[in-house]
Amino acid sequence: MKLSFGGHWHRYLWLFAAVIAIYVLISYLILPATWSRIEHEPGLSKRTMVTSTAQGIPGGAINVGLIGTREDVVSAFHAAGWYPADPVTLRTSLEIIGSVLFDRSYKQAPVSPLYFDGRREDLAFEKPEGISADRRQHVRLWLVLQSGADGSPVWLGSASFDSGVTLSRDTGQVTHKIAPNIDEERDRLITGLDLARMVLDIYQIRGIGPTPGSEAELHQRRASQRAH
Repeated sequence: MKLSFGGHWHRYLWLFAAVIAIYVLISYLILPATWSRIEHEPGLSKRTMVTSTAQGIPGGAINVGLIGTREDVVSAFHAAGWYPADPVTLRTSLEIIGSVLFDRSYKQAPVSPLYFDGRREDLAFEKPEGISADRRQHVRLWLVLQSGADGSPVWLGSASFDSGVTLSRDTGQVTHKIAPNIDEERDRLITGLDLARMVLDIYQIRGIGPTPGSEAELHQRRASQRAH
């Protein structure tokens, strides 16, 4: 008995073409569009999530964000035991040197300026670990959207931990040594704000991906601040 596969062959060809067409439609059109729509803050999707120095040298990664007014942000960090950083002046520079050398307390020690979106940070906070300014948690924050998806201001920040003093590999200047696990530092910051009962919601959005020195993929995390 002779078997004929002519009709079935055309049917399989059309089925294969349909599967390919559906795959292309979903993977290259529908899903990318869906990701852009479900992003909590679409206005952030095109931004490069890395800070830089005034000379253009890459600085810390953007790894945290907050939603709320300036007053909300300041109140949240105050409640969590953080201190606003003093501006960099000759006096504050000498004072932080004395703090590190002689183990003196300086809870509002300055942080070196970093730039994001072409401007330096709007706010900076720190939380000492020990007496001097040698070891400390710190975060720089930039107001990036005056009105986000829910109508509230949106801040992005770079949170890290100063684990000691060293010389910069890029410039040779004296600077703080940054602990490599910035994911852990981000989590410590968010946990502290949450324990202070200053957080309404926590969620993750896309960040810059894996970074050298990081043990896990970098995520941004934003916390909606409780209004006062």
